[in-house]
Amino acid sequence: MDVLWKGLVGGLVTIAIVLASRRGNLLPGILPLAPTFAIIALLAVGAKGEAAGFRETCLAGMRTIPAYLVFLGVTWWLGHNLDYRLAILGGLTAWLVVALAIFLGPRLL
Repeated sequence: MDVLWKGLVGGLVTIAIVLASRRGNLLPGILPLAPTFAIIALLAVGAKGEAAGFRETCLAGMRTIPAYLVFLGVTWWLGHNLDYRLAILGGLTAWLVVALAIFLGPRLL
């Protein structure tokens, strides 16, 4: 039942983004900043009852902020000359590279 509730929250945010995109471009860009998926992750980890794990999840989420900014920057930059789907794919690729560097880089040094 927990998974269904979390799926419902994610689905509702998706619906809100799609509906907002019909009225303009600003709100759909702001809605993903709502911590929907972070809340789902924190609920899943918090349900285990481990404070240390909960705090570790918070820190991991904070560490992904640079990767998210790179995703948006690369997508914006590629959006000038490429189809929006290719721009998103390029942004996802850049996000993955930065996220891997953030989480695996310290282990390799």
